[in-house]
Amino acid sequence: MNKKTIEGYKCFDKGLTNRYGIKFEVGKTYHCDKNIQFGNDGHGFHMCKRMEDTFRYFDTTDGKIDICKVTGFGKIHEFNDEYNGYYDMYACENIKINKLLTREEIIMYGLKLDSFRVCRFIQTLRLTPEEVLLFKRKFQNDQEILSYIAYYQENDKEIF
Repeated sequence: MNKKTIEGYKCFDKGLTNRYGIKFEVGKTYHCDKNIQFGNDGHGFHMCKRMEDTFRYFDTTDGKIDICKVTGFGKIHEFNDEYNGYYDMYACENIKINKLLTREEIIMYGLKLDSFRVCRFIQTLRLTPEEVLLFKRKFQNDQEILSYIAYYQENDKEIF
């Protein structure tokens, strides 16, 4: 446990509500008085450094999520799940909700990622047909990304 400031992302159900029914607001800061620990049995405000890692905790296939840029500070517990390849996940004593991202900002973020991270982004966030075309055009020479698009976005279960 250490004290520092972390910039990253937090995913919410639509309406900036967390899985416990607590509503958040952009521009506000929230505090947790309990023992800060990452995980389902822990306390604190969970966030990730990379947007695509936040999708692990929400059903993103129906588009009923909100994604915010956030700042975590105070006591911070870092968690890395090496077995599943998730790193830089945090539970924070304090969190500030800085900005609610638009769908366009989310997609532009994904289009700027490296190959490994794009594959994670594509496999966990449901894209519209127009968004799929954007990714296909941008990564037209990357067969791995095209295979991920076919499997996870176009339901081609024979590709792998």
